[in-house]
Amino acid sequence: MRQGHDKKCGQARASRNRAQVPAIWLMTDERIAQADLLHAARRLPRGSAIVLRHYTLDDAARRALFDRLRTIAWRRRCLILLAGDPVQAHAWGADGHHGRTPASARISRAGRQWLHSAPAHDSAELKAAHRAGAAVVLLSPLFATRSHPGGAALGLARFAALARRAPMPAIALGGVRPRHARLVGRLGAAGYAAIDGLIGRG
Repeated sequence: MRQGHDKKCGQARASRNRAQVPAIWLMTDERIAQADLLHAARRLPRGSAIVLRHYTLDDAARRALFDRLRTIAWRRRCLILLAGDPVQAHAWGADGHHGRTPASARISRAGRQWLHSAPAHDSAELKAAHRAGAAVVLLSPLFATRSHPGGAALGLARFAALARRAPMPAIALGGVRPRHARLVGRLGAAGYAAIDGLIGRG
């Protein structure tokens, strides 16, 4: 009886966690013109998330782009995460960070919700994301993607197995478009993330 009760409680917690995770994530990429990126951000549904990557920009240019996206995100009641260093993300006024680095205690006690997402491509990386304290994992690539040409896709069956094994909500990334929203839900994902799929290209 106790085991069944614990299982039901775990399922209830998982359902609540899924409900708290944005269902649509816009990932930035240097391939995309900044004007197109900003336009896509303005069209996001309320409650979505934006992850600023743009690792190759110098700090000043990256901060300027982040500030522009943050203004759009907050007007649309979306979250904005900075990829990389969680301390820098907090200092810049992000809503969270994306990466495998755990958030510090100072950040987690900062008095506001902090969302930590992490990338994963296989079972080992799912475990690493969990150890790092990630609240959500971006699992990829579901399909072939322009951002990683020639990379092997997980495919439907392997993606579903990993998503259902994940100890946190999984977001489908890699060749995903809005028309795949129902499909990724059936595969066990809490939502989807995209670059070209949300920019409106290809």
